Amino acid sequence: MTTRFTEDHEYIAVDGGAGTVGITNYAQEQLGDIVFVELPAVGKVLKKGDEAAVVESVKAASEIYAPVSGTVTEVNAALSGEPGLINQDPAGAGWMFKISISDAGELDTLMDEAGYEAHIK
Repeated sequence: MTTRFTEDHEYIAVDGGAGTVGITNYAQEQLGDIVFVELPAVGKVLKKGDEAAVVESVKAASEIYAPVSGTVTEVNAALSGEPGLINQDPAGAGWMFKISISDAGELDTLMDEAGYEAHIK
């Protein structure tokens, strides 16, 4: 599994032609306690950069953008009852949605882990 990152602090963990999307640990630290998540509908077709979800914290509301183009295949329903999972485990239990990737070439425009670490310094 390969993980790539956007400049807006989303990650996509790629496994074959599918990806699991969420926000990075850095992003959840900046947001503070997350109190609400609005997830995309299963079947929604997204283009890279489209608004896919909204996260509300005690500090602000933030849009989550699609890191690549594709179709939403699954959402993390546990977040509707427990949005704090994003704070506790953003790259694990706090994932937001899964996407069927329609243009794998778009992954090449995203940062690898070393690039992302340099980006947030």
